[in-house]
Amino acid sequence: MLITVGRVIKPFGVKGEMKIEPMTDFPERFKKLRRVSLVSPSGRELAGEVRSVRFDGGGNLFLLFSGYDSPEKAKELNGWFIKLPQEEAVPLPEGSYYHFELIGMEVFSESGEKLGTIVDVFETGSNDVYVMKQGRKETYLPATKEIIKQVDRTQKRMVIHLVEGLLD
Repeated sequence: MLITVGRVIKPFGVKGEMKIEPMTDFPERFKKLRRVSLVSPSGRELAGEVRSVRFDGGGNLFLLFSGYDSPEKAKELNGWFIKLPQEEAVPLPEGSYYHFELIGMEVFSESGEKLGTIVDVFETGSNDVYVMKQGRKETYLPATKEIIKQVDRTQKRMVIHLVEGLLD
């Protein structure tokens, strides 16, 4: 499985460099990248060899890929995603999870009742929110210690505390 770490925004300069939107909490990981998968919005996949990585003074990220040595060539990758094998994900501290680990996870109450499946995760200013699907109904679960009691990555299982009004 591949995980998305960035997206090509547009060519930059005359040598084929590309401005990148990092889609990771660890943008410094780009400094070590050598080989990546480049995936188009339609799903077409190419192997990409990173020739150079740089951050400018404003924190913008720029990559140069082998074989893309002009703005015209670089433009071909506009909107493409930069992906890595899941095994190359940066280890997270205890209690933190990648979104891809949570998607598809089954959700249970503390009494063992199956409640639904996590279908999406979105970030807010204070905490993430997990979107749980129950048939056609979606419920938003705040990712707080009060609600999320257990996450088992191996079993793809989450246990939540049901507070009044949570499932309404």
